Amino acid sequence: MSTCNIDHSLEDVKKKLADQKEFLPEELYNGSNQILQRHLDQETLNELFHLHKKYDLASEEERAERDKGIRKLTAVS
Repeated sequence: MSTCNIDHSLEDVKKKLADQKEFLPEELYNGSNQILQRHLDQETLNELFHLHKKYDLASEEERAERDKGIRKLTAVS
């Protein structure tokens, strides 16, 4: 994924998660939703936003990589 210089708000991340809900495995959606209940630093918000961004358009290989990143952030194994 490319680097982005935009800081994404908590609301941006929640909206992106909601937009991708039907495409994400349930445990990753739930884990993402749970972590958004905590106070997250800006770096984590940005990373989570980009892991979810265009998830629906990603190849299976790219989704597998994103899934790993989401699992790492949310501690979902």
